[in-house]
Amino acid sequence: MLILCFVAGMLLHRSGRMPGNAPAALNSFIIHVSLPALTLLYIHDMKFSLDVGFMAGMAWISFAMAMAFFWLAGRWLKLPRGTVGALILTGGLGNTSFFGLPMIEAYYGKEGIASGIIVDQLGSFLVLSTLGITVAGLYSSGRPSGGEILRRIAFFPPFVALAAALLLLPVDYAPWFTVLLKRLGDTLAPLALLSVGLQLRLGQIAEHRRNLAIGLSFKLLLAPLAICLLYVHLLGAHGQAIEVTLFEAAMPPMITASIIASEHDLDPPLAALMVAVGLLVSFVTLTGWWWILPKLMGIA
Repeated sequence: MLILCFVAGMLLHRSGRMPGNAPAALNSFIIHVSLPALTLLYIHDMKFSLDVGFMAGMAWISFAMAMAFFWLAGRWLKLPRGTVGALILTGGLGNTSFFGLPMIEAYYGKEGIASGIIVDQLGSFLVLSTLGITVAGLYSSGRPSGGEILRRIAFFPPFVALAAALLLLPVDYAPWFTVLLKRLGDTLAPLALLSVGLQLRLGQIAEHRRNLAIGLSFKLLLAPLAICLLYVHLLGAHGQAIEVTLFEAAMPPMITASIIASEHDLDPPLAALMVAVGLLVSFVTLTGWWWILPKLMGIA
């Protein structure tokens, strides 16, 4: 279904049947409806374990590494601020939910999904809602003040939904409300891929090939390797939950991060290419990580 939506977006763009502002409208629906619905749904049923700190911390560490790596790369290569911002967002945040969870189920079974949800909700999602929005504001042309950035975080719809979900933890959802949230949340993946397909310009790969190669090399190879060395060899973490966390670290760029980059005019073509090309390449790289992770963790 995701591949179909992605291809449909490309075909609709080529046919000219969609208005020019269609990606912006889809992105707005995702941020204001789809993401908040999923947040209210998943946070409410979240279960905690001893490995929660490692699972949640992975996304924060990855994003911090991305900020340092792409800031240095930007200075060395004299990249525009918008390009650096796009690389930080898409290279620092992984698609740990709508691509990550199905891949976890395929490689590790349903028992690995709970770990993936914690990685996504307490890690990737919170990073996007706080540091991600901050980076988008800092690297956008407007250069907002600290107060403006805090306001954007506080009123970012998924962040508001997260706060509401935490307050509602003691409350049992009515069955109809749970079904409503799930139906609304189910719109995220197809609409997000459709939006990326509408914005994708394959002819721009050659123009962005250097920055694309740098961004994907970091996201798909360097970042997960660094997390593995930190968690396994320095901190001594082991177990399936940790292996799933490392697998999540190797996920391709987050679609929503690309949407945030586009909304802040941070090199939208590169942000879209990071997601589209990253999804395709990750089918190969994730298989490699699934094969090598047990060996790196000393359990094979």
